[in-house]
Amino acid sequence: MDLETHDPDGTAAYFSQTLGWRFEVDEQDWRKAVKISVDGHLIGGVSDLTNPVYSPGTPAHIAYYLAVDDVDRSTATAEANGARVVVPPFEAGDQGRLATVIDPFGAAFSLWQRAGFAGWTFPPGLPGAPRRVVLACARPDDARRFYEETTGAPLPGADFVLSAGSAPPRWELAVEAPGPCGERVSSPEGLTFRVYG
Repeated sequence: MDLETHDPDGTAAYFSQTLGWRFEVDEQDWRKAVKISVDGHLIGGVSDLTNPVYSPGTPAHIAYYLAVDDVDRSTATAEANGARVVVPPFEAGDQGRLATVIDPFGAAFSLWQRAGFAGWTFPPGLPGAPRRVVLACARPDDARRFYEETTGAPLPGADFVLSAGSAPPRWELAVEAPGPCGERVSSPEGLTFRVYG
C-alpha cells in the first residue's frame, strides 16, 4: 500500500491523528522514502505526486501494488482492456519492477513484480492496520473481471462494491479501528478508508 498524495505532510498529519499511523523517513532506503508503521509494524509508504515521474493530473489515491509475475505483460493486458498507463513499467532499484495504471472505471492502481522486496507482513487484527482493499465504482462486476484478467488470478483480499452516489471510482482501505463498522471516512485530499471494528 502506498498513499499517493500531492500533500505528503498534510496526509501524514491526517492519518497520524485519525488512525495513529507513524510516518518516518527510512534512512536505509536508497530513495529516503517515507514509510508508514502501526505499533512498530511497517504497513505502507508515501509517494509525492508532485514528483515528475507522475503524469500531471494524476489524482491522489491509495495505491495498491497487485503482485504479478510479469509487470510488462500485465500492463499491456490492462491497457488492451481499456486502462490508461500513468507510469510505464520501470525498475524500482533492487526492490522489483512496477507500473501505475488507471483502470477503465477511473481508479488508479499499481502492478508489482517483486525482486528483493516481497512486501510487509503484520499480525491479523492489528488496530489501525489494513484489513482488506475495496474498489468502489459504478460497475463492480466488470471491475472484478478486469482485475482478474490483468493479474491472471482472483483477488481474494479485495471487495468490489457499488460507489455511493456520484463519488469518483477509487480504491479504498479497510482498517481495523474503533467506530461504526463499515463507516467511510475521507482525508481532506479524498483518500478514503472504511472502518471495521
